Order: sequence, then structure tokens, then C-alpha cells
Amino acid sequence: MALAVGLPALAAAWVAASVLRAARRTDLPSLPNQDASGCFGDPTLPPLRIVGIGDSSLTGPGLASVDDIVLRRLALSYSDRHRVELISLAVGGSKALDVVEGQLDRAVELAPDVAFVSVGSNDAMRGVPVWLYRRRLDLILTRLGAAAGATVVFGLGDLGVLPRLPRSLRRLLHRRSRVFDNAAGGVTARHPRVIKVYTGGRVTTAFTGGDPAMFAADLFHASEEGHRVFTEEAAPAFATAYRLAMLRRSAPRS
Repeated sequence: MALAVGLPALAAAWVAASVLRAARRTDLPSLPNQDASGCFGDPTLPPLRIVGIGDSSLTGPGLASVDDIVLRRLALSYSDRHRVELISLAVGGSKALDVVEGQLDRAVELAPDVAFVSVGSNDAMRGVPVWLYRRRLDLILTRLGAAAGATVVFGLGDLGVLPRLPRSLRRLLHRRSRVFDNAAGGVTARHPRVIKVYTGGRVTTAFTGGDPAMFAADLFHASEEGHRVFTEEAAPAFATAYRLAMLRRSAPRS
């Protein structure tokens, strides 16, 4: 039994160490994070507040324009009917614990109409046990549930396709990605007004094969084309969350 328990932990530790070595490669650039926050649309239109928390999937390292970041693309698509206030609290490299300790309180204070959560990839790559990720994501969604009109959870694509990482990691990271994404789906299902993005389709397949056009110059983060795919795949979940938020807003208060 001790061996059965120890093997997954050893594998996770090996993944974490290998990812750290890949992050320190000197032959590839280290790209700065960006802030997707902004206000869009006619000020006379009804307000819509969107708050994003999570990791570098929301900070767009390597993108030429912040308008290409998935969260900003989604916000801009609602600016024809709302004065959209987008506040991104995301920090590149964040794990779920970092979100809990450094972003969640502010997100709850902001009481968004729609919250957007994208976290888990760094947990999967840095050896965090899936049960601990599940517990922390549950805390995030519980607290947002009391403050936000609705919440979108992005989940994970296949981390095994990242060209920056060594081939020896790909099979294990593919499995960990699936396990963590399933965990995110399980947690999401327990919370009302929380919608998970389906990441089993083009969020995964568009990146398979390591097409350079899908990745930024660091061969780790998504390119403009990658964020376009993220946006297209996240749009249905976001639209559902938006409708739930508007219904909650219009409901009579007791």
C-alpha cells in the first residue's frame, strides 16, 4: 500500500522538477504578463462587471495586444449592449492556493456579475495533489457563489502538448491534465450558477502536434491564435453564465 501511494507522489515530484528545469531554459525568452483590465462600451448602457482570477492564461504573455487575451475578447463581445468593466486579478504562475491567498478576497469584494476562473495548470505541473486542488477550487467557487451573479471555470487543456517541455513528460502530463480537468468538472457540478468550459475539444486538439502558430515565443503560453481558440470555446459557457447573472440581477429581492 505504501508503494502504491508513493508512486503517484514520486511521479508528481518528477514532473514538478522537470517543469522547473524547462522554465529556466536560457534558449527561450521569459515573457511578461499583461493586465487585461479595462472599460468598454457606451457609458449610458447597463453596467456589466467581469472579474477574472487565475494564472497566465488570463495575462497573455507574449501577445502583441491585450485585446487578444481571452478574457478581454469575451468582455469586448458584450460591449455592444453593456458598459463593461473588466477587472483582471490574475497573476502568471498562480496555483489554486495563490488564488485563494492573493486574489479571492478582492474578487469577492468586487461582487462581479460574471467571475471567470482559470487555475489548475500550475497545480498539475508543480506536483500539487489533485485532492488538494479540488479542495481549494471548491473554496474558490463557494466564496464566489455568494458574491457573483455567475461563474465560469475554464479548466485545463492538454499540458502534454507544450513544446517547451521535454517529450519525456508528455504522457504523464497528458494524464495529469485529464485528472485535474475532471476534478474541476466535478467541483463545478456541485455549485449552482457555475459553468465549466468544455476543454476536451479544440482547446486540446488545436494545440496537438505543437504547431508554432498556436504558441507564443516561449513555446509555453498560447499565441494570439491560441487565445482565439480559447475564446471561441469559452464563449458558450460565458454566454450561459451571463444569462444566469442577468436573471439573478432581475429577480425580485426578498
